[in-house]
This record gives sequence, structure tokens and C-alpha cells, in this order.
Amino acid sequence: MSEKWDFRFIELARHIALWSKDPSTKVGCVVVGEDREIRSTGFNGFPRGIDDDEDRLLDRDKKYPLICHAEENAIMHAARIGVSLKNSTAYVTWPPCSRCARSLIQAGVKEVVYPDAGEIPERWQEDFNISNAMMKEAGVNVRCI
Repeated sequence: MSEKWDFRFIELARHIALWSKDPSTKVGCVVVGEDREIRSTGFNGFPRGIDDDEDRLLDRDKKYPLICHAEENAIMHAARIGVSLKNSTAYVTWPPCSRCARSLIQAGVKEVVYPDAGEIPERWQEDFNISNAMMKEAGVNVRCI
């Protein structure tokens, strides 16, 4: 995919991230097929039908067990509507965590692209290292643009 399209899809993922109600972190994901067709999108948020009131969103102990990451939401949305993500590219606004890396690998995503996130918080660094190692071992191309 050309640099122009990479930036277009990252910008779209950034726009979709704004749909998240999470007050601390907003992440968006756009999964694109081989012909640059958008196969699925997702943002971090609670599952359908789960109340995302401020009390839950502001309390990490309540929020973390409930929240779906953007990549998970994109994968689950595709499954819900019967769209394959095999051989697709996931554009994400933040490097995938190990939980999302597992899901992306299992969904058949062949490439993950994310923008330079700058300084990664230390509490997440080890998990991102695991994530990148998993994707590399599984043959998923990872690009930071």
C-alpha cells in the first residue's frame, strides 16, 4: 500500500477513535482488504448493551474487565457480519497489546500499521514488546509510520 493510503487509513482510525467514550485513552482501528476496501472498524469501548456510564469509565477497576479494545471490536464486528479479515491490514492509532496481537494473528491479519506513539508508558512497554515478538514470529508484518 502506498504512503498516501497508509496516512489516509491512519487518519480514519484517528477519527474513529474519537467515538470512544473512554476518558483516558481513545484508540481506533480500520481493517482494510487487499484492494483498499474497508472491511471493518472498531474503537475501544464496552460491549453492546453494557452501560458505559461515567462511574464505570472513570474507575479502572470497573472499566478494565469490561472494555473491548479497538482491534477486538473490529475483529468481532467483522465476525458478526460475516466478513473475513484474512490477508488484511489493520491500521491502529496505538501499538497493539498482546491480547489484541493474539486476536489479530488468529483473524488472519497479515499486516499491522500504527503511527509513532512517541513515549510508551513504562507500564505497557513489556506487553508491547511481547506483542511485537508474537506478531513477528507469526509472520505478521508490523510497520510504524
